[in-house]
Amino acid sequence: MTLPKWFTGEFLGTFLLVFFGCGSVASAVTSGAFEGIMQVALVWGIGIALAIHLTGSLSGAHLNPAVTIAMAVFRGFPKARILPYIAAQMLGAFLAAAVLFLLFAAPLRQFERQHQITRGTPGSEASAKVFAEYFPSPSPEGLTAESRQQVTHAHAIAVEVIGTAVLLLVIFGVTDPKNHGMPPVLIAPTIGLTVTLLICLLGPLTMACFNPARDFAPRLFSSLAGWGKIPFTTNGIGWLTVYILAPILGGLLGGLLYTKLLKPSYSQLSS
Repeated sequence: MTLPKWFTGEFLGTFLLVFFGCGSVASAVTSGAFEGIMQVALVWGIGIALAIHLTGSLSGAHLNPAVTIAMAVFRGFPKARILPYIAAQMLGAFLAAAVLFLLFAAPLRQFERQHQITRGTPGSEASAKVFAEYFPSPSPEGLTAESRQQVTHAHAIAVEVIGTAVLLLVIFGVTDPKNHGMPPVLIAPTIGLTVTLLICLLGPLTMACFNPARDFAPRLFSSLAGWGKIPFTTNGIGWLTVYILAPILGGLLGGLLYTKLLKPSYSQLSS
């Protein structure tokens, strides 16, 4: 049986996005392989650009439920394809988390022993952040009462809404067929570099999600893989409001800004 090309594109593309991106976080957490957020952010950006180049002709390389939903609202993407696309994205992200868990099992255990972390108890978000995101980004000691005051629930929602809005504004802008200043070969790198910039700016606050599939599927895997309730209780209901609903809302906001600001201006350009 041959899989539909769109399923292959969304599944494989999201797998690669999470494999490279969360893999860079795993390397940073367990070995200190990367110094500073910039290096991790670059891996995310390059991984996303690669995934887009590889799968764009198959599915349009949404690789993100927020993108899929915004495309359905503002670009005429078939609404009947929304849930199948999201399912493929979730499956790809879940499998990538499972592969990373196998590859980094021993380093993760060593990191937890070194910092006296018991997986599945408060504080183990310090190792669980390899898979899911938390606000603010946990230190090896986990989230403390003091660190939690740095980023409130409402603040985290605002960060994810604004970050995703900027990302979708760029995606819509660079893929507009009337934007003649954007060579097609530069579309994927531009989107990847946008993610890199956003992670550098907003990563310390919410770990910079902007993608419900990238967060929820690995979060679910980490819960099943030993972290138990921690991924779904550390930030309260934030796993839903900050990392699923806020990116979707941000994607719609970005699409609206594109429609009201950039699209009319591009339409005035000569063919």
